[in-house]
Amino acid sequence: MAPRKPPPSPLRPCLQMKVDELFLRWLSDPGTQRALRAGLRRIQGPAVILDHTVTPNPATALDSATKAIAAPAKIAPPDPAVTPNPAAIASSTAITKFSASRKRNRHRAVPPRGEEPGPKAPLPGRGIPAFYFPRGRPGQGPDVDDVIADVERAFARLPSGRAGLQDMGVVAKACCCPLYWKAPLFLAAGGGAQGGFVSARDIIGLWKPILLTCHDEAARFERLLGGPGDGGLSPEDLAPLVQDVADSHPGLSFLREAEPLRRDYVTTVTQRVFYAVNRSWSGRISCQEIRRSCFLQAVSQLEAEPNPGRATPSFFSYPHFCVIVSKFQALDADGDGLIDRHDLRRHADGAISSRMIDRIFSGAVTRARPSPEGGKMGLADFVWFLLSEEDKTTPTSTEYWFRCMDLDGDGVLSAPELSFFYEEQAQNLAARGAEPPPFADLTRQALDLVQPRCPGQITLGDLKRCGLAGEFFDAFFNADKFLEHERREPAGPVRAPDADPTLSDWDRFAAAEYDFLLAEEAQDDDAWEEGPSPRSESPPSSPDPYDFADDTLDPL
Repeated sequence: MAPRKPPPSPLRPCLQMKVDELFLRWLSDPGTQRALRAGLRRIQGPAVILDHTVTPNPATALDSATKAIAAPAKIAPPDPAVTPNPAAIASSTAITKFSASRKRNRHRAVPPRGEEPGPKAPLPGRGIPAFYFPRGRPGQGPDVDDVIADVERAFARLPSGRAGLQDMGVVAKACCCPLYWKAPLFLAAGGGAQGGFVSARDIIGLWKPILLTCHDEAARFERLLGGPGDGGLSPEDLAPLVQDVADSHPGLSFLREAEPLRRDYVTTVTQRVFYAVNRSWSGRISCQEIRRSCFLQAVSQLEAEPNPGRATPSFFSYPHFCVIVSKFQALDADGDGLIDRHDLRRHADGAISSRMIDRIFSGAVTRARPSPEGGKMGLADFVWFLLSEEDKTTPTSTEYWFRCMDLDGDGVLSAPELSFFYEEQAQNLAARGAEPPPFADLTRQALDLVQPRCPGQITLGDLKRCGLAGEFFDAFFNADKFLEHERREPAGPVRAPDADPTLSDWDRFAAAEYDFLLAEEAQDDDAWEEGPSPRSESPPSSPDPYDFADDTLDPL
């Protein structure tokens, strides 16, 4: 066998020699020499090392630097006998800094005796105008002195010089506030703890600091309801305002006779506000979120609108409240105000897959922590579910269902996650007599529909950008709506030709369901007018047309 040839010698030494040659050629260039000399002149100075002062020569320093760069570096091991003393190093550093400070002071221009010093240079950033106003731009609010005078005149016209909650409408107007800020204003001034009355001094002591520090309506509202600090508003902070609307609005007078219904109204309206305004999902509405929303405009419209359902957006709509509560009561079989996953599976005749129901109760989108028994859902969480299910065009609904489908929480819907939900969806489609499409074909259609920026990975931004998130979600966990989408072409929202384009999917759904509830009530009234049945001894009383919590209402 022939002897093995030795491997060729590596080329690294030759390459290193070539690099050194090119570097020396660059270093010997006259332009490089001039640049190095100029740099040395800029950085040279008397260096103080302990008690020795060394003034380097530029030419000598240049030659030494050139030789040091050209010569190969040799690193010797450290000698333990000459280890530097940390105290000496600290002392040398301090002396060097002191010498540099004296040099700067020596070259500082001193004006001659008898002359005034020139103007000082502005500090960095002093000339940049302010551009961030978290509490509103100053100068936009009402005049503080005028408001104080109006408040004093308003209290002077009151019989006792004090105001109860029923008198706070006049005081709120004197404070340049909408009418339905009166209850938060009354409670923040101490009306709840002073026998139900407040004085002009209480209101001025509360409102003057707010006017001085909060310069727009959103900042004043957040400070009034939430108190000092930037923690935002919780549902409990918003409840007094909604409670006052339910107690004093003329279009909601019938709620005053039914305390459970009024309590459900406050919960429903509060959660609808958080659903639309709290875009951060933090559970607390910030001042910036209030400023970006239409909530304060809706509160202002309540003053001039006798029907709260006509305010836009319809946070305070009583018909919408009736639809939500009737749907919840239809699922709450035992009437304890809570529903479990088995109750929720009966929603829409079981159209939503059980795997998606389990994800909802897993805590991905609910506020309450799941219990060991599987968790319960109250009216507050049901509001979020129903709004997200019936209107998948809103940003909050897209985030709601994306959180449910994102099993691993990585912000991306991958093929295994889509397959997990489609397995049961295919079974539900087959149970309804429809042939489920293969998963591979459905996935390709979904990718064509969403057009993700990263192939094969669907993000929340992709679903919001495509505008067809509802069709995508229904294809994987809602059998009835998926079949409804398949029966029409092209893809897009379901709308009647004469439908109002300003109405959302939720508005159309709530209007149709409310008409259905009214029709059922009319049928019940007609049945009682025909007379009692032969078995009954006396006819029962006629049901209240507004009370949809009555037991005579058939479950939907």
